[in-house]
Amino acid sequence: MRLARHLSSRRIGFATAAFLGIVVGGATLPLQPGASATVTIEPGVAASLIAATSGQHLVENLATGDRARLINAAMPFSAAPIYAARPFDLSNSDPLDRRRALLCMTQAIYYEAGFEPLEGRRAVAQVVINRMRHPAFPKSVCGVVYQGAHDPVCQFSFVCDGSLYRRPALHAWKEAERIAAAALDGYVDRSVGAATHYHADYVAPYWAPRLAKIAQIGAHIFYRWPGSWGSTAAFTGRYIGEPADPLSLRPPLRQAVLTDGSVVPVEDPALAGPPIARAENDVGGLLDTSKGWTLNIPTPSEANGASKSIADHQTKPPETAAPVVLAAR
Repeated sequence: MRLARHLSSRRIGFATAAFLGIVVGGATLPLQPGASATVTIEPGVAASLIAATSGQHLVENLATGDRARLINAAMPFSAAPIYAARPFDLSNSDPLDRRRALLCMTQAIYYEAGFEPLEGRRAVAQVVINRMRHPAFPKSVCGVVYQGAHDPVCQFSFVCDGSLYRRPALHAWKEAERIAAAALDGYVDRSVGAATHYHADYVAPYWAPRLAKIAQIGAHIFYRWPGSWGSTAAFTGRYIGEPADPLSLRPPLRQAVLTDGSVVPVEDPALAGPPIARAENDVGGLLDTSKGWTLNIPTPSEANGASKSIADHQTKPPETAAPVVLAAR
């Protein structure tokens, strides 16, 4: 499962209910753009939806492999129409905010769907934007992507499973970056509408039946919240900018253990190098192009002495941390 992870259900508890009571309690939202009917989102209902798709539920699967594909195929798609979200445009925003958002969005697209069809990569970008606008999630692009990064459970598994410590393939990374830039400059993927969740078709997550299944693109199946909370009219959240440098959000390299008990081998970052090259005096971990710095991400086949020397020089020893439990893929 490539989407995943939220705060543990125990930690959500009363804090989530209280937060949602402020954000959506008592508010009336139109069912869809142009609709005259309105509904009230009760804080308890909102909290229960989050609890049903959070914590341990996100790492529990009803099945995997072929059996999961049968379960997923048997679940019908929602018959409700799919409404496209409004464009999200950062083209005229603060340059630092946009650079940070672009990096986080590129990471999400590459590590979640880097080798999926173009439509599938665009759909992942749309899910990130949809989450950012929804009351249940953080109000920045990096906040959405890195949600739960310093907890045992992450919203997006690549953040916590060691993927960020493996060098990406240059061509696929550049493609992901182009898709990310388009999404941040107003491109809307209409195929997934108000989707805020997805998973790979080779797992059948515990939470999937609680949501509305709306599309399958490549290996990913996309879902929205049920009822009016899954409508585009629920996207009332306001973007707050990118308050944190993505590098500071990245968790330390941790030993990953699958739910079946097997251990995932983690590549030594001293050998793999950071996913994005950075200069020593690049404060905040972002490339300052005004100083003439350029981005150069070697492909896995480029294992010459020069690139290894740069990687060794730029990479710090990994921090020690507690094991993290991930869903079996």
